[in-house]
Amino acid sequence: QEWTTLENPNYSIDYPTNWELNTSGEMGTSFILMSPQTSESDLFKENVNLLIQDLSEYDLNLEQFANLSKSQIAYMIKESKILESETVTTATPNYFRIAYTGKQSERNLYFIQRYWVIGKKAFVMTFTSEEDVFDEYKTTGEHIMNSFKLKAE
Repeated sequence: QEWTTLENPNYSIDYPTNWELNTSGEMGTSFILMSPQTSESDLFKENVNLLIQDLSEYDLNLEQFANLSKSQIAYMIKESKILESETVTTATPNYFRIAYTGKQSERNLYFIQRYWVIGKKAFVMTFTSEEDVFDEYKTTGEHIMNSFKLKAE
């Protein structure tokens, strides 16, 4: 599998060359990376996206931001079930990792998110997969997320 890199003044991330990159700002995202369609009946594209939220109105640290996000998941995702949630301190900077399942538009989805709080910004990266094909995409999704590097501002 061939990989390429998205370079941005604030971050860089690697992704497979056969994934589609969307930087149009759709739904407030900085980018969306979408997996190729595997068949005509494959209507959901597994994806990794990044949202950057302005926290200048709030004084939130990583733990507070993670708790707020957890309560939003329960509110926004039908039948949500949190499978893992932990602060990862081996990385620089530390981030919060959460994995959960739930329903959106009647699809059973599997989500993995990472949150960073840097200065007055929260970086929220989400990998979303249909639950029944999660095992096929997990390695690639995690590889993409692991390649994400925040650049010092």
